[in-house]
Amino acid sequence: MYFKTYFLETDLLLITPPFTQLNTPYPATAYIKGFLNTKSIASTQADLGIEVILRLFSKNGLTDLFNQVDDRNAFDWSANVQRIIALKNEYLKTIDAVIAFLQGKNPTLALQICQEDFLPEAGRFAQLEELDWAFGAMGTQDKAKHLATLYLEDISDFIVECVDPNFGFSRYAERLGRSANSFDELYEALNQEATYIDQVLISILKERVEEVRPKLFLISVPFPGNLYAAFRCAQYVKRNYPTIKISMGGGFPNTELRSLSDKRVFEFFDYITLDDGELPIELLYNAVINNDEFKLYKRTFLLENGTVVYKNDTLRSDYKQADVGTPDYTDLVLDKYISVIEIVNPMHRMWSDGRWNKLTMAHGCYWGKCTFCDISLDYIKIYQPVAAKLIVDRVEELAKKTGQNGFHFVDEAAPPALMREVALEILRRKISVTWWTNIRFEKSFTADLCLLLKASGCIAVSGGLEVASDRLLQLIDKGVTVAQVAKVTRNFTAAGIMVHAYLMYGYPTQTVQETVDSLEMVRQLFEAGVLQSGFWHQFAMTAHSPVGLYPEKFGVVKETEAIGAFANNDINYIDRTGIDHHKFSFGLKKSLFNFMHGICFDHKLQDWFDFKIPRTTIPANFIDRALTGNDNFNVKPTAKIVWLGGKPTIATFSKSKKGNTWQMMRLSFHSKKDTFSIQTNPQEGDWLVSMLDKISVSNEKVYTFQEIKADFESTIPHFELFWYSKPINTLREFGLLVL
Repeated sequence: MYFKTYFLETDLLLITPPFTQLNTPYPATAYIKGFLNTKSIASTQADLGIEVILRLFSKNGLTDLFNQVDDRNAFDWSANVQRIIALKNEYLKTIDAVIAFLQGKNPTLALQICQEDFLPEAGRFAQLEELDWAFGAMGTQDKAKHLATLYLEDISDFIVECVDPNFGFSRYAERLGRSANSFDELYEALNQEATYIDQVLISILKERVEEVRPKLFLISVPFPGNLYAAFRCAQYVKRNYPTIKISMGGGFPNTELRSLSDKRVFEFFDYITLDDGELPIELLYNAVINNDEFKLYKRTFLLENGTVVYKNDTLRSDYKQADVGTPDYTDLVLDKYISVIEIVNPMHRMWSDGRWNKLTMAHGCYWGKCTFCDISLDYIKIYQPVAAKLIVDRVEELAKKTGQNGFHFVDEAAPPALMREVALEILRRKISVTWWTNIRFEKSFTADLCLLLKASGCIAVSGGLEVASDRLLQLIDKGVTVAQVAKVTRNFTAAGIMVHAYLMYGYPTQTVQETVDSLEMVRQLFEAGVLQSGFWHQFAMTAHSPVGLYPEKFGVVKETEAIGAFANNDINYIDRTGIDHHKFSFGLKKSLFNFMHGICFDHKLQDWFDFKIPRTTIPANFIDRALTGNDNFNVKPTAKIVWLGGKPTIATFSKSKKGNTWQMMRLSFHSKKDTFSIQTNPQEGDWLVSMLDKISVSNEKVYTFQEIKADFESTIPHFELFWYSKPINTLREFGLLVL
């Protein structure tokens, strides 16, 4: 059932058009609303994607949907659609209950769904035979979510074939937005009659506009799959509420529309802003709402005298991250998002299952060198971390407001030192949160740091291994080696943190041999158990990356230098190697699917391809050797020493040997899972009890190794002998961390 939400009238309406995610809102409007709060500017936001889905996937919505199809012509449809039409009443009977279950409101339905005679089954359920073995490791709730996901995908297939071929749960008419150098095709589509999905979208938008009566309408377009719907929304508002000013911002214009010159775009939008949206939107507010006589702009396209112009005439600098406020999810229907499970990929499952509050530890990327990345753009280039205390303040504020303690830090690459400080602050405040983020696989992620992150609630990290070849990693300027990645992934895995690797093939100058060797590296990483999830994608050249800016350095030739009047980001190119990299796609992805499920490690690499490939040149024990290499046990004087455990129970006892008797101290500790003891002499034991209290993670002050050594040696000699003794080694296993 669709639940209407009532808003107060405000001057600004912020929307995310369909579609992004089903389980959690895309955070852009929440970020902007949080900033506007700091300026006492009232605003209302809406995620039209989830609202359209909820209206479609309801008993009333499906009834109307089926009425769009003339079942007298059922034999004109595929067998799959014929089956769905025949089972129409079963879909109408079950849809509201299934949506409520996926919203977490009807958990007992899982038992009925898992009996597999409750849901009508069409084409998507054919894969169940292949995945039967996986359900043994899945609980009832997870299995039911997966079956319900297949049920929704069946309905989606019906919509695509019979109602709107552009429909998709996480994208809508994406083809029209992707690599759209010309506006022609999109413009033509917008001048066609609205589709049924368009009509549903516009009916909801009309309600929002009537409720809010905004003067400024802001549309965030994060991805190509949101672009068409964004233009449809703008078109409707422009035609029916011509006094409302409309602006577009977000990830798509930030990357694709930097050289915009097609004035037809401004039949729909009054403004298009680039990069960080806070200051551009504040200036638009001043110009539109406050009627500022100067009308200064920040990184804003608009139409003047029939020509597209780019205005960046304010002297004001962008806001620091400390000053942009806490994201505000007010107005969004947080309790109505739906969690789905496709199960194929553990990280993708995390992406689509559960509600995640989105936050950022740092603006931009602290590395900022990868040659395939848009490092010339401000959203990557300008690195600006947020103080750990402020990050955790925002965590606590968001958890309180949303009732959810799951956090996805959406950084380009979260800085290890800042992650450490955030983890310490979370533990210091004794709050319970669950979080995950994107990282670089760099050596700073020691075993002890990973244990600290785990203790603070980190459950997963994703990072770019890219091409598992040291030559190409150097060419990419990734700053890591495969052996180093193996050790880091081992550290995370050993701490109980899931690791997902982004993998790339087809990088300029990559040979067939390097592709095969890269696959072998990935096979060994999964076989060693240090990777749990991964995804292969083919290299794409973008206009703002070093490869796109200086292709001659990377052995590629641009097919065209022409810049389109509309989107300009993806570049067609010719790799001088002449290799058809795309032919590796199926084999790479099929092998990865099996590796992620812990099988087929003994298959020859040739088995994954239907064309001849060379033998790998990677030794069969390469990753094992990397994992068993000697680590440097020397502790830096500046290393931080932290104790995660509690206070010990102390007992003294006498010990005798060969007629000699001396006093000993036993310290007994209770971890969450175990009880263990260590023994020391009384002097060292007293010092240790005192020091563990000082270095407890709950304390504000963090002691360095040098400070601890000096404290010890003020009364007892030879600290190193004590530090590398059996009692300390035992404590190291149970939460004495060197960071």
